[in-house]
Amino acid sequence: MIRLASPLALLSLLALLPIFRAWWRQSRRPPALLWPDLSLLAAARPGWRSRLVHASRVLRVGFLVLAAIALARPQAGIRGEEVTTHGVDIVVVLDHSGSMRAMDLEPNRLEVARRTIREFTEGRPHDRLGLVVFARDAWTACPLTLDHDALLAILDEVDFARRGEDGTAIGLGLAAAVARLDASPAKSRVAILVTDGVNNAGEIAPETAAELAKSRGIRVYTIGIGTHGFAPMPVPLPGGGTVTRPMPVEIDEDTLRAIARETGGRYFRADRTGKMEEIFRTIDRLEKTEIHTKVYVAWSDRFEPWLLAAGLLFLLEVAVARFTAGRLP
Repeated sequence: MIRLASPLALLSLLALLPIFRAWWRQSRRPPALLWPDLSLLAAARPGWRSRLVHASRVLRVGFLVLAAIALARPQAGIRGEEVTTHGVDIVVVLDHSGSMRAMDLEPNRLEVARRTIREFTEGRPHDRLGLVVFARDAWTACPLTLDHDALLAILDEVDFARRGEDGTAIGLGLAAAVARLDASPAKSRVAILVTDGVNNAGEIAPETAAELAKSRGIRVYTIGIGTHGFAPMPVPLPGGGTVTRPMPVEIDEDTLRAIARETGGRYFRADRTGKMEEIFRTIDRLEKTEIHTKVYVAWSDRFEPWLLAAGLLFLLEVAVARFTAGRLP
């Protein structure tokens, strides 16, 4: 992007008009030389010194043109954007209990949840996101951060809970998310709870955690992940290996609905592959981030090359004029 900071300086080119006018008049005047006998000059041809007289004029015009452009201050601009956001702080509360191995969502519930959370995270570059995982216990896997690459790296490492750590502490997981969001200065604070079971562990009841979230102004979206009835589940065999058996699906939808209702959120059921993506897209639309973009152009002067070129032409014109002064062909 190029502009002239002082375009009126180009009016100085009007000074060339008298010069061109004088040259035009001179070209119209027939050459004359007071000399009694021109026979000696009959065979004379213009020499290269006489031709330099015209070169001097061209150099003078070039100098004036380049000087005028330099005075007009050519500038180059770089376009940029200043982004101001009023983001949403979001903590995803993810169940990683053994029942998330169920293969009613392909390839299994946990993998579908991780894949969907990844897409959701990549689509919200201006928001701070965090991750709490829970089974029998709950902990913060990743605090609220704008470093989404770090968050996604941690998400990829989330695996099924070991047998001795298995369970479903919904209330404990939600309380951990509330603790993370409580200190957040964000205008909007949200928790997204993903589980496939019934609260059966932890010292905090889901209802208590919901009341705590409501008192802190934290909105909770709850998602029950799993089909209805029975779901294929890989079961380990005593001698090694696994066998797939149908297991009943038990999701405490009443509690999940109550949590969402208490905090101003919504409850969703992801009962098929692809539904999780639809749910997170809905949440994405409901929790929009305010983004204000200010476009600016940073200008920098570029008159130096023009001024340098004008100076060189000026020096050449002076040198040529002195060399040809008073000389005949």
